[in-house]
Amino acid sequence: MIEILNELEALRERVRDWKRGGLRVAFVPTMGNLHDGHFSLVRLARTRADRVVASVFVNPTQFGPNEDFAHYPRTPEADARGLEAAGCDAMWLPSVETMYPYGVDATVRVQVPRVTEVLEGAHRPGHFDGVATVVSRLFNQVQPDVAMFGRKDYQQLAVIRYMVRDLAFPIEIVGADIVRETNGLAMSSRNQYLSVEERSQAAAIHRCLQVMADAIRAGHPREAVEREARERLVADGFAPDYAVVRRHDLTEPADGDAGPRVALIAARLGRTRLIDNLEFDA
Repeated sequence: MIEILNELEALRERVRDWKRGGLRVAFVPTMGNLHDGHFSLVRLARTRADRVVASVFVNPTQFGPNEDFAHYPRTPEADARGLEAAGCDAMWLPSVETMYPYGVDATVRVQVPRVTEVLEGAHRPGHFDGVATVVSRLFNQVQPDVAMFGRKDYQQLAVIRYMVRDLAFPIEIVGADIVRETNGLAMSSRNQYLSVEERSQAAAIHRCLQVMADAIRAGHPREAVEREARERLVADGFAPDYAVVRRHDLTEPADGDAGPRVALIAARLGRTRLIDNLEFDA
C-alpha cells in the first residue's frame, strides 16, 4: 500500500528510516493529474532505487499571469491509485503553506542564469525561477539519492541539471525518454484540454520535429529549417512560439557543425499550449 504523507516531519522520518536501513531512495516530482508518462518515471525509478517517493504539488510560483494555475486539474485520489500501481512507496502531498511557510510573495527564490533566458524562459518570464525554487525545496524535503525527470520538458531538465551541479546537491539526475500516444503526440496533462479533432491534429508537432531533424542531417541551413518548420506549423493550424534546432546545451549551432542536436517546438493549438522535442545527431 502506498503511504500518503502530508506532514514534512513524517516524510523526513520515513526517508531517514529507509536510509538507516541502507536503502537507496528515488524521487519523482510531479504536479499531479498523472498519466502514463509520469508512471513510467516511477517504474524507471524502481530500477534505480529501493524505495520511491513521488510528490504531487501544483506549484503557484511557476505559473505566469493568464496561465492556468487555478484551473490546473487536481486529482489526488486517482494519482495515488496510479502511483501505487506503478510501484511507488510514498506520495508526498504538501500544502502551499508547507512549501512556502512565509507565503508565496515572501519566499526565498532560486534563479538559474543563462539556460533560463531563452525559449520557454523568454516566452514565460519567471517560469523557471518557480521551477528551480520548488524543486530545490522538494530536494531538501525528500533528500533523495536519485531523481527522475521526463525529457519532454527538455529545457526544464537542463535547468535542473545546472542547479544541481552549481548548488552541489548530492543527487543523481536521470532524464527519461518521452512517452508518446499512438499518433506520436507527447503525453501531457494539458492534452486533456484538446478536443478529439485537436488531439489528432496535434500529432503534426512530432512529424514536424522529424522533418526538422532530417533536414539538418541532410545539410540544410538551420535558419531555413526553422523558418520552414514555423510555416508548416501555421499551415497545420498552430500558432508557434518557436521551432528551433539547438545544441544539447540550448546554444545555437553553426551550419555544418557535427554533434548532438535537439529540435524544440512550442505552439498553441486552440487554447492549449503544447511543447515537444526530438534529440538527434547532426
